[in-house]
Amino acid sequence: MKNKVFKRILVSVGVLLALVILLAGGMLIFWSVTTLEVKDTEAMEIHGSSAQKVDTGREIRILTWNIGYGALDEKQDCYFDGGKGVGGESSQIVQENIDAIRNKIKEIDPDIFCLQEIDLDSKRSYYLDELSAFRESFSENTYQDSFACNFKTGFVPIPLYNPTGKVNAGISTFSKFRVTSSTRVQLPIPFKWPVSMINLKRCLLVNRCPVSFSDKELVMINLHLEAYDDGEGKVRQLKQIMDIMKEESQKGNYVIAAGDFNQTFSNTDFSKYPKIDEWECPVIDVNDYPDFTFGMDDQTPTCRSLSKAYSGIDKQTFQYYMIDGVITGKNITINHLETLDLGFKNADHNPVVISVTLH
Repeated sequence: MKNKVFKRILVSVGVLLALVILLAGGMLIFWSVTTLEVKDTEAMEIHGSSAQKVDTGREIRILTWNIGYGALDEKQDCYFDGGKGVGGESSQIVQENIDAIRNKIKEIDPDIFCLQEIDLDSKRSYYLDELSAFRESFSENTYQDSFACNFKTGFVPIPLYNPTGKVNAGISTFSKFRVTSSTRVQLPIPFKWPVSMINLKRCLLVNRCPVSFSDKELVMINLHLEAYDDGEGKVRQLKQIMDIMKEESQKGNYVIAAGDFNQTFSNTDFSKYPKIDEWECPVIDVNDYPDFTFGMDDQTPTCRSLSKAYSGIDKQTFQYYMIDGVITGKNITINHLETLDLGFKNADHNPVVISVTLH
């Protein structure tokens, strides 16, 4: 009798192990099929039309904004930053946030704007096609745009109590100037397989615009660097960016890199925002790159912590960061740089507006 019971237990355990192995294998196959496949460089499709060229001596207004996929408004926190949330409150709220962001950009009326964390088809933003919404507002006879995916997977299984699920997202650049080419450039991925299959594949979106009466180009780089690595990934990604900028500068081109660095610059006074939360913002030593100008506004934070909701909280003791900014070549003058204080009402980042002149 005891032997029969023991055999039944062994069979049950064996069946359970087989099911676990089959499930794990099935998930690995599913992730392999649905995760983003990347190349070192890849030409991106350009939407819209414009005949306008870049002029030297003329002031150009650039905006960069991490829009938090329309879901990270003032009422939200995020599991991956120490909170509990994994998406927007509702489809209606996400749409309202996207509409508010679009309206603010229209009001600012930049010549070029760079967006990060824009969703195409993700559970966290109720599967709204946010890129199409921006194209509807800006592409018609005014802006050209392109998009580069940096996060695509069929299912993110964390947090276990409310999985993030399907994600399809990336970065996008809109330009009033004619764009002759748009290239997705893959950045180093710090995560190993299989974790890399359900994580971001950070990239650059490099757009080229001809400069009037010249064979030179304005090279506009949109970026969103690593946030959750041990630091090595950020170092490798920054090196690749600076190598590209150095190469373009040596050609005489006008090169600008703008976006969410997930780091602050050493020439920025960040002492007014002391570390409160667990995450400590890394610092880029600008003295390592004397041939380039680093710009970040230290009067207004560009980003807030997502460890808790922002509404109803003592703003004086909240964790803020300055991580969105710009790097330019020496043949470009930064005339003005300002982070617009929108109170994080519709996104966890404030937009940064930069006015530059090519010379």
